[in-house]
Amino acid sequence: MWVLQIPQIIRHTPSQSHLCCTSRVYSRLPVTFASLNPSTNPIKDIKSNNNQLIQSLCKGGNLKQAINLLCFEPNPTQQTFEHLIYSCAQQNSLSDGLDIHRHLTNRGFDQDPFLATKLINMYYELGSIDRARKVFDETLEKTIYVWNALFRALAMVGRGEELLDLYAQMNCTGVPSDRFTYTYVLKACVVSELSVCPLRKGKEIHAHILRHGYEANIHVMTTLLDVYAKFGSVSYANSVFCAMPTKNFVSWSAMIACFAKNDMPMKALELFQLMMLEACDSVPNSVTMVSVLQACGGLAALEQGKLIHGYILRRGLDSILPVLSALITMYGRCGEISMGQRVFDSMKNRDVVSWNSLISIYGMHGFGKKAIQIFENMTHQGISPSYITFITVLGACSHAGLVEEGKILFECMLSKYRIHPGMEHYACVVDLLGRANRLDEAIKLIEDMHFEPGPTVWGSLLGSCRIHCNVELAERASTMLFELEPKNAGNYVLLADIYAEAKMWGEAKSVMKLLEARGLQKLPGCSWIEVKRKVYSFVSVDEHNPQIEEVQALVLKLSTEMKEQGYVPQTNVVLYDLDEEEKERIVLGHSEKLAVAFGLINTAKGETIRIRKNLRLCEDCHAVTKFISKFANREILVRDVNRFHHFRDGVCSCGDYW
Repeated sequence: MWVLQIPQIIRHTPSQSHLCCTSRVYSRLPVTFASLNPSTNPIKDIKSNNNQLIQSLCKGGNLKQAINLLCFEPNPTQQTFEHLIYSCAQQNSLSDGLDIHRHLTNRGFDQDPFLATKLINMYYELGSIDRARKVFDETLEKTIYVWNALFRALAMVGRGEELLDLYAQMNCTGVPSDRFTYTYVLKACVVSELSVCPLRKGKEIHAHILRHGYEANIHVMTTLLDVYAKFGSVSYANSVFCAMPTKNFVSWSAMIACFAKNDMPMKALELFQLMMLEACDSVPNSVTMVSVLQACGGLAALEQGKLIHGYILRRGLDSILPVLSALITMYGRCGEISMGQRVFDSMKNRDVVSWNSLISIYGMHGFGKKAIQIFENMTHQGISPSYITFITVLGACSHAGLVEEGKILFECMLSKYRIHPGMEHYACVVDLLGRANRLDEAIKLIEDMHFEPGPTVWGSLLGSCRIHCNVELAERASTMLFELEPKNAGNYVLLADIYAEAKMWGEAKSVMKLLEARGLQKLPGCSWIEVKRKVYSFVSVDEHNPQIEEVQALVLKLSTEMKEQGYVPQTNVVLYDLDEEEKERIVLGHSEKLAVAFGLINTAKGETIRIRKNLRLCEDCHAVTKFISKFANREILVRDVNRFHHFRDGVCSCGDYW
C-alpha cells in the first residue's frame, strides 16, 4: 500500500485563490490509495469526498483542519454540520462554534430544526445559554426536539421560571410533549426559585402526565417522585411509587431516599428490605446505599448499619467516596465514633465531604476541640473547606460551648477562605452565643446581618430563649417565625414551653389555642431502639407494643427507687396547668423513658442501649437517664434532634449543656 503526501502544485494567482487555498489544505492531508494510476486525479477524488473528510477530521479531533476544509466545500451536508457542532462542544471552543454557526447560516441551514437542536445543545455545553435561546427564538419550525433541547438547557442552568413559561407556550401551539419534555419540566420545579408555588406547579404537570398517558413511563414517574420528595410531600411521592406498574433500581432508590431525607428512616429501611426481597432485577447501587446508611444513622440502628457495611464490602462499593462518607456519618450517629474514624483512616482518597463527615461526628458528640483539630488537619493537607465544612465545625463549637473559637472561625470564613457566610452559618453562631447565654450578642449579630434573617436564624434564637427562659426575646423571635413559617407547629410549642416555664399559664394556653386554630398539631415525641437487629418505636402513650405493661411497670418502679435517692420529677416541661400528680404521670410516659425501660428488659446485662429521639431531650428524661445509667450500671446513648448524649455512671457527656 502506498501513502501519497500531495505537494503544493498550484501557483497562487488572484483568479486561482480558491483553488490555491484548497490545495494548501490537501497538502496536509494524508491520503491512502490501494494503487496509483496515472490516469486518476487524486485532488478531484478528494474534493468530491470533502464531506467525509471533514467528518473524519472531526472524529479525529482535528477541528481546525475540518473548519479550513469547510470553506471550500460548496455543498456541506447536514451530517457534516452535525459533526462540526459536536466537535466544538467537545473541544470547548465557543469561537469555533460561532464560526460554524455563521457558516451554517450562510449555507441556508439556519432553519433546519435538526441542526437548531444541535446548536442549542452546543451553546449550552459552552456556557452560552442566551445564544441557545436566540437560536430557539429564530427557528421557525420548532419540533418537539427543538423545544426539548432548550428545556434541557434551561433546567440545567436553573432557569426554571423561563422553562415553565415556554412550556405553557408550547402547549398553546399544539406540539405534544414526550417523556423528555416532562422530565425537564418537572426538574424546572426544583432547580430554581419560582414566583408560583413549585409544589402546585408540580401537581399541575402531574395532571398533564396523567391526561396524556405517561403514568406508565418509569423515567417520568421517577422524576415526579423526586419532585414530591424535594418538597416533603412524602404521601404524594409514595402514591406515585406504589402506582408505578414497573420499577427499576432508580425508582426504588428514589423512594428510599425520599423516606430517609424526610425523617422517616424506619420506612426507608422497610422499603429497602422489600426491594431486596421483591426486586430481583434491581440491584442496589451506591446511591441506594447512601440513603440506606442515612436511615440506619437516623435510627441509631448500629447492627443494621453493620449488615449494610458488609453488603457494601461484598458488592465492591467500598471505594466510592460518597458511600464511605455516609458510612462515617452512620457510625457516628450510632455512637461509634471509633468505627467512623477507622473507616476514614482506611480511605485511600479523601475529599472535602469525607472530612466534613468526620468533623460532624465529633461535633455531634460534643468533642468540639477535636472537631476543630480535624478542620485544621484538613486545611494543612491542602483541602479547602467548603460551605458545609463551616456549618459542621461551627455546630461543633456550639455543642461544646467553644464561643471564642467559633467566633474566630466565623470571622475567617470570608477573610481567609473567601466564603461568604450564609443563613446556616449565622444560625450556628446565634445558637453558639445563645446557648452560652450571650443573647445580647446574638440579637446584635442578627440585626447586623447583610440579608434578612430566615427561620433557621430566628429558630436558633428561640431555642436559646427556651434554655434560658428569656420571655422578651422569645416573643420577638416567635413573632418573626409565625410570619416566616406559619405552618411550623414546633415554633408555637417552643414559645408555649417558655411561657410554661415562666409560669405564664394564660399566655401558654393562648399559644396552644392559636396552634389549634391554625389547624396545626404538635409533633408527637417518638423514640427508636434497636434490639437484636430489629428496630422498635415508642410514642408517649404507646399501646401497641406487646410488652407495654411490663415496660410501664418498670418505669414506675425505677421512678420510685430514684425518688428514694433524691430524684425530683421536673414537671415544668408539661405545658398545661395541672396538679403535680397528673404532670408526673405525663412525664413518666415520655417515649424515651419507655425505650430505655424496653432496652433494660430486652438486652443483656452490660450491653449498651442506643436510642434515637425525634425531638430535643427534655430535662426530666435527661435527669432520669442519668439516674438509670448509674443504678443499672449501663451505658446509654441517646441522640436527640440536636446532639448525642452519652450517659454513664450518672453523668452525661453534654455536661448538662444542650
